[in-house]
Amino acid sequence: MEFRQLGESGLKVPVLCFGTATFGGGNEFFREWGETDVKEATRLIDVCLEAGVNFFDTADVYSQGLSEEILGEAVRHLARDRILISTKATFPFGSGPNNKGSSRHHLTRQIEGSLKRLRTDYIDVFHMHGFDALTPIEETLGVLDTAVRQGKLRYIAASNFSGWHMQKSLDISRQFGWTRYVAHQVYYSLIGRDYEWELMPQAISENLGALVWSPLGWGRLTGKVRRGQSLPQQSRLHKGAAGGPVVADEYLYRVVDALDALSGEIGRSVPEIALNWLLRKPTIASVIIGARNEEQLRANLRAASFALTEEQVARLDEASQTQVAYPYWHQRQFRDLNPLPPSYRA
Repeated sequence: MEFRQLGESGLKVPVLCFGTATFGGGNEFFREWGETDVKEATRLIDVCLEAGVNFFDTADVYSQGLSEEILGEAVRHLARDRILISTKATFPFGSGPNNKGSSRHHLTRQIEGSLKRLRTDYIDVFHMHGFDALTPIEETLGVLDTAVRQGKLRYIAASNFSGWHMQKSLDISRQFGWTRYVAHQVYYSLIGRDYEWELMPQAISENLGALVWSPLGWGRLTGKVRRGQSLPQQSRLHKGAAGGPVVADEYLYRVVDALDALSGEIGRSVPEIALNWLLRKPTIASVIIGARNEEQLRANLRAASFALTEEQVARLDEASQTQVAYPYWHQRQFRDLNPLPPSYRA
């Protein structure tokens, strides 16, 4: 398993990370993702470690803490320094006006709660799950810096920030000499390439490692969604991809056709190719894979066992290209002033 530096930090992470949103299934939304119990979670984690993946991602909001609890129980048989744990906070946890956001009140409570649920003394990577526009950024970063200095958090990161959210946060950290975000957990896939417009150039400029969530486009790139076929019996898409990206059918089918063609040529599955395409892109530190069962997990782990060629990546780039939003389409007319990021990472 290849390991990469996580942004501007000394931490090295495997190029695949196991996401545990499938653990628990504590409410209707997360039951669409999975209902993995402690026994099965322990087995899946052991399969990951056999493949060299020691990085596990969760969040307080996943089944309202149940995912963290199951992960904490499932890794009890392992030495703590053998694994890396990532979790997040920001979104509502319980009821009440102060049980959400990135305030000192909420974050202090959630950091302590995550440590308890995960049965650990520290969290390796702690994310702001989203941007809180109502709390001063200085308040949020001050809490995180204190937690790092106390040894409760090793590194901090953000998720789902816009470019200016991230830039302002980085600049404030510099101003006060506080711990800075070293990574950005982002949505990025062959059918969701908005990350490339602004956040990827920013990540290159600021040395931020990208941790990719939903790399198979909210389950659309599993190889089970094709033109003229009904959805798989188990799929979050039955709920209309609530909370997820909207993807035009014809665009999806065009990308899947390109994946199918390449799959037939190189003998790799559609999801393996879709995941490996991400690993060939700049700034990507780790791609977060999920799995309902061991078979799915082993299939996704195979995505790190080969490398698409530059020509193969270019074919997928062409098939998945879309019109970019303003001002990016205007900037791209002047490549000598606004060069694009590299399209291929060996």
